[in-house]
Amino acid sequence: MAKRKPKGKDAIDQLLDNFDLHGMTQDEIVGPNGLAKQLTSRLYERALQAEMDEHLGYEKNSNAGDHSGNSRNGYTGKTVIDGENNEYELEVPRDRNSTFEPIIIPKREKRLPLFNDQILSMYAFGMSCRDIQSHLKQVYGVDVSPELITRVTDSVMEDVKDWQSRPLEKSYPILYLDALRINCRQDGKTLNKALYVALAVNYEGKKEVLGLWLAENEGAKFWMGVLNELKNRGVDDILIACMDGLTGFPDAVKAVYPNTRIQLCIIHMVRNSTKFVSYKDLKEVCADLKKIYSAATEDAGRLALEDFGEKWKAKYPVIFKSWDTHWSDLIEFFKYPPEIRKAIYTTNAIESLNFQLRKVTRNKSTFPTDDAIFKVMYLALRNASKKWTMPIQNWGMALNQFAIVFGERVPLN
Repeated sequence: MAKRKPKGKDAIDQLLDNFDLHGMTQDEIVGPNGLAKQLTSRLYERALQAEMDEHLGYEKNSNAGDHSGNSRNGYTGKTVIDGENNEYELEVPRDRNSTFEPIIIPKREKRLPLFNDQILSMYAFGMSCRDIQSHLKQVYGVDVSPELITRVTDSVMEDVKDWQSRPLEKSYPILYLDALRINCRQDGKTLNKALYVALAVNYEGKKEVLGLWLAENEGAKFWMGVLNELKNRGVDDILIACMDGLTGFPDAVKAVYPNTRIQLCIIHMVRNSTKFVSYKDLKEVCADLKKIYSAATEDAGRLALEDFGEKWKAKYPVIFKSWDTHWSDLIEFFKYPPEIRKAIYTTNAIESLNFQLRKVTRNKSTFPTDDAIFKVMYLALRNASKKWTMPIQNWGMALNQFAIVFGERVPLN
């Protein structure tokens, strides 16, 4: 039998040489107040001290800190909990300027970050508190109460509030506006509320959700309030606003941003038009509608609409009337080449986002509170936005076109 090669002592072995473990009981080593727990607490405290050294730029008691403008200012007691529900009493160092933001155990965190991330990740995918509790018990053998999970997820509300009130860019070339329906409990009743979503494309061509809002009904008046909030957060100009055909919607946009051009979603128009069509005529009607929005120019599109009216107005008068009434808000996309039109004449970008948001609500027939909706939707948006690393297709060409059409309204830098 081969002899075991002697193992050189590492730093941990050298540390343990300082402890006399002879005669110590199991409880004294790994019990609730045992040596292992005390070592873990001290390890975290040393890590926090190292972070403070890095933050201040000098070690404790070093003369390098004289007249530096900031210094240590005692400690704050804090209790944190790990994935096995072990509690650790820590002393977190403070600085006089209150600018120290520890990374290993962030401020206001009660659970060690890895465990929090696991809970928030499951919550972001629509799992209920009970589902998360069951999963943690089955996979990790950890018995966590729904109340504790709620406290962990409640910590997200601080991020939601900061995100919802953050300053925005002064101008956006494209803004998509849409709403989806979500069930929520209020005053002991289940209400079907509208979750308003504002999705912008910035001047780098990348998507950015500007905010989320809740109301009992979708209406142009509420949208005007949303737009006023965006203005108060720094958005002075929007080149093109893309939306569905909600009555009064374009007027609400114009009331806040009078220079913004409107593009009603062509796909919504087609979808609403086909509600009135019998199945045997559906294919032919859709083909004739396509001639309108696929025309090369606005004049050609208008001519195709007139042809559609002559052919179908007697049988489906509502369709022609709807397109004719909304024509001035349907034609903005004709000003751009075909590659850019797809980014303007449809709200597919925001509908795709809404589809991802709806996926996380499938396991929740009803949300208990408005805050619960905001928490889940914010986390879902955070996951979705990780994929938005590239500008939309043909963005360079679009930006050149915008600069020609809108002139000085397009920022050069």
